[in-house]
Amino acid sequence: MLGLAQLMRKRLLVFATVALGAFVFVVGSRWPDGHVVHEGIEIFGILLIGVCIAGRTWSSFYIAGRKDVSLVTIGPYSVCRNPLYLFSIIGATGVGAQFGSFVIMALVGLLAWQVFDLVAREEEKSLEAGYGRAYLEYCERVPRFTPRLSQWRGIPTIEINLQRVTRTFIDACVFLVAIPIAETIEYFQDTGVLTVLFRLP
Repeated sequence: MLGLAQLMRKRLLVFATVALGAFVFVVGSRWPDGHVVHEGIEIFGILLIGVCIAGRTWSSFYIAGRKDVSLVTIGPYSVCRNPLYLFSIIGATGVGAQFGSFVIMALVGLLAWQVFDLVAREEEKSLEAGYGRAYLEYCERVPRFTPRLSQWRGIPTIEINLQRVTRTFIDACVFLVAIPIAETIEYFQDTGVLTVLFRLP
C-alpha cells in the first residue's frame, strides 16, 4: 500500500512539474533580472533550497531503512509526521523563487503543499492499517506538516543507514537544478525567444 502511495507521489510530481514548466515559460517577474527585488527573491529561494537539502538529509538520519519496519516517532518525526515532505515543500518554494516573483514563489509552494498533502493522506491509510492505535495516537499528538516544537523527543545515539542517507542527500540536491533552468528561461524571455504573456510581482 505504501508503494501505491509512492507511485501516486511520483505521478503527481511529474504532473506538477510539467504544469509548472508550461506556466513559467509564459510568465515573468514584474522586476527585471538584476533588479534588487528580483535578485533578493532569488537569493531567498537559494536559502530555502539549502534548508530543504539539509532538512531532508537530517530527517533521513532517523527514518532511512526503518520506515517499512517500525513507526518512527523521534527526532524531526516527534514534531512533524512528514518532515521529508515538509522540507520538500520548502525546497519547491525556493524553486519558485528562482523566477524573481513573490507570486510565483507562493504558487509553487502551495502547489507542492497540495501534492504532498494528498500523498501524505494516502500513506496515512497504510500506516493506520499497519500500526493501528499506536499510529492514531501519534497522529493526535503530532501535526501532519506544521511542526509542534514542544513535542520534540530525541535520543542520545542513532544508527544511520549511510547509503540511504546519501541517496536522500543526492535526491535533494536535484532542487539546485532549478537555478540554471530559471536563469535560462529568463534569458530567453529577455531576448524575446519566449513571449511573456503577463508579469507578476
